[in-house]
Amino acid sequence: MKLAPSSTVTQYAEDVIGGRIVAGRLVRLACERHLRDLEQGHERGLYFDDAAAQRVFSFFEQFLQLKEGEHAGKPFILEPAQRFIVGSLFGWKRQDGYRRFRTGYIEAGKGSGKTPLLAGIALYGLMADGEAGAELYSAAVTRDQASILFRDAKQMVERSPALSAKLDLNVGNIAYQALGSFFRPVSHQAKSLDGKRVHMGLIDEIHEHQSGEAVDKMRAGTKGRRQPLILEITNAGYDQHTVCWEHHEYSQKVLEQVYDDDEWFCYVCGLDPCWECQAGGRQFPQDGCPDCDDWRDERVWPKANPLLGVTIQPEYLRRQVREAERLPGAKALLLRLNFCIWSQAKNPWLSMDLWAAGNRPFDPDVLRGRRCFGGLDLSSTYDLTAFVLLFPPEGEEEGWHVVPRFWCPEQNLYERVRNDHVPYDVWCEQGHLTATPGNVVDYDFVEAAIKDMAGLYRIERVQYDRWAAEQIYQHLSDDGIEMVPMGQGFASMAAPSKELERLVAGGKLRHGGHPVLTWNASNTITATDPAGNLKPVKSDPKKRIDGIVALLMALDAALRASPSGSVYEERGMLTVGDPGLVVQAVAAPQITGVEQEIPCPRCKHPAGLHQFRGPLAVYCYGCDSVCAMAPEQAMALRDQWGGRNIFAAREP
Repeated sequence: MKLAPSSTVTQYAEDVIGGRIVAGRLVRLACERHLRDLEQGHERGLYFDDAAAQRVFSFFEQFLQLKEGEHAGKPFILEPAQRFIVGSLFGWKRQDGYRRFRTGYIEAGKGSGKTPLLAGIALYGLMADGEAGAELYSAAVTRDQASILFRDAKQMVERSPALSAKLDLNVGNIAYQALGSFFRPVSHQAKSLDGKRVHMGLIDEIHEHQSGEAVDKMRAGTKGRRQPLILEITNAGYDQHTVCWEHHEYSQKVLEQVYDDDEWFCYVCGLDPCWECQAGGRQFPQDGCPDCDDWRDERVWPKANPLLGVTIQPEYLRRQVREAERLPGAKALLLRLNFCIWSQAKNPWLSMDLWAAGNRPFDPDVLRGRRCFGGLDLSSTYDLTAFVLLFPPEGEEEGWHVVPRFWCPEQNLYERVRNDHVPYDVWCEQGHLTATPGNVVDYDFVEAAIKDMAGLYRIERVQYDRWAAEQIYQHLSDDGIEMVPMGQGFASMAAPSKELERLVAGGKLRHGGHPVLTWNASNTITATDPAGNLKPVKSDPKKRIDGIVALLMALDAALRASPSGSVYEERGMLTVGDPGLVVQAVAAPQITGVEQEIPCPRCKHPAGLHQFRGPLAVYCYGCDSVCAMAPEQAMALRDQWGGRNIFAAREP
C-alpha cells in the first residue's frame, strides 16, 4: 500500500533519496528500505499505520518538554530525522496489528539528541502503548550511565502538569499505577538484569558494553510480551570486538539486504568512503583519498549529525575540527564521536580496512593438491592453538590464500567468553574454532587435523614454535611432514613481518574474512628493536594473536623456499641486541657446528640456549633476545660446552 505524501516519515525518506536532505549511505539505504516496503511489504504481511506514528508524534508535542539549553521549556517537536526513527518504530505493523520492529539500532554523532529521544519513547511506552504491567528499563554499563536517560524522562514528567498528575516519581522509579507499569534504571551487571519481564529495554551507549549480556538478558525478558521493543543508541565505538560492532555490522547487512530481518530497525549515520575504497573493502573514508568524504568538509557533516544546527551547532564542530588538525591525539576522538568513524583502542599493526580487502570468501577445496607452507603456534592454557596454511600464488593476478585452523580448551570456554568478551562459543558453533576436551588443548586433535590437511594439500614445510612442541614435532615428522623450529624474536620475525605488511597493503592476502584470524590481526601491534626490526606482540593481555604468529611462520617458510633464493640473501643479515652482544641471523645452509640445547639460567626455558658466540653472547629462544648474562654465567656456559663457540644447526 502506497502512503499519501502527507506522511512525514515517507516524506523524509523521499527527501533523502532525492538529495534534498544530506545523509550517509546507510541512512539512504534505510530510506530505500522504507519506500521499498511500502510497495512490497504487504507480500510479507507488513503495513505502515501512519495514524499510529502520528499518535506518538502528538504525545511528544503535547506532553513533553525539553530541559536544556536554548530549547529548555519548549515542546518536544520531533525533527524530520527523529520522526523517521520514531515513526518507523511505531508505524510499521505486522498483519496481527502489533509492531513489526522488536529491535532498533541507532548510531549517530554525539549531541544528536539520542538520549532525550529514548526518554520520550520510554514515557510513551509506559503510559500510552496499551501494555498492562509494562516494565521498562534503561540499561547501561553503570547505573550512573543508565540514570542519565532515566533523569531525562523524570525531568520531562516534572515539567508536564498532565504527566505529573498521573505518574508517581521516586529516586529510581517512575510508576504508572493505572496500568501497574514502571520505568527503572539498571546496570549491565548480571544480577540486576535477571528475572525482568521487559516491555521496553532502552540501552544507552551500547559501544561501552564489552559483552552482549545486557542485550541478551533484556531480550530474554520479553518472551511474554506482545510487542516488546529493545532500543540501542550509540556513538561509533573504539573496539570492533563488542556487541555494538556486531550490531553495527548486522545492521549494515540488513540494510544491504544480505540478511532478511523484518524485526530489526536500523538508522546508522556516518561519513562515506568513495565507491573505489568501498570496493577495496574499506568501510570508512580514507584520509588522503580525494573522493572519500573529508571530515573537514562542512558539506558532509550532516551525514553523521542529522540534527546539525538544532541540537549541535556548526561552530562547535568547527572548533573541534580546528583542534583535531593541530592535535593528532584529538583527531581519533573527533572522528569517532562526531563523525561516526570507528576506531580501535590501540591502532593495530595491520590496517583493518586493508585487511578487509581479503574478506572475499573462497572454497578451500579449490586449493587441493596445491603447494603450501604451514605455521604452527601451540598454546598455553589460555592462548589459542593456531595452524595456518599459506598458498603462494600460481599466477601474477592471484593472491596468497590462507587456510587457518584454531583450537581452544573446552572446559574453560565460557569462562573465556566472559573474561575476554570474545564470542569463542559462537565461533565454535560456526566451525571457525574447535574446542577440545579438558582444560588445555589436546594436541592429538591438532595432530589429526594437520595430518588430514596434509592429505589434501602438498605441505612442503611446517615451521613451529618449539615451546612444548617436542611430541607433536616427533609425530608429524614420523608421518613425513618436514617440521622446522622457528624462533619468535626480532631476528626471526622481521623479514616475514615486513612481507606480510606488503601483502596486506597490496591487497594480495586472501583470508576469506575468517573471524578468528581477523580478530587476531586486529589485536596485533608490533615491538621494535634498536635496529628497527619488527615482531608481533599483543595489544592487550586478553587479546590473542596466535593466528598471526602462525601466519608469519608459514610466510617465512614460503620466503625461504622462494625460487629467487633465500630472503636473507636478498636483505643480508640482521643484527639483534646490544652491539657488544652480537648474534647474526644467517641462512641455515651457512651455519655449521653442533646444536646443543640446555636450560637458560635467566628465563629457565628448558631448551632455550641454542646459539652461542663468544663468552658473553648467547641468543636465548625463551628470552626472545640476546641474554644479558653475568660474566660468571657465560663463562660457566662456555665451560659446559667444552670451551668452544658452538652455533645452532638452525636459525633461532
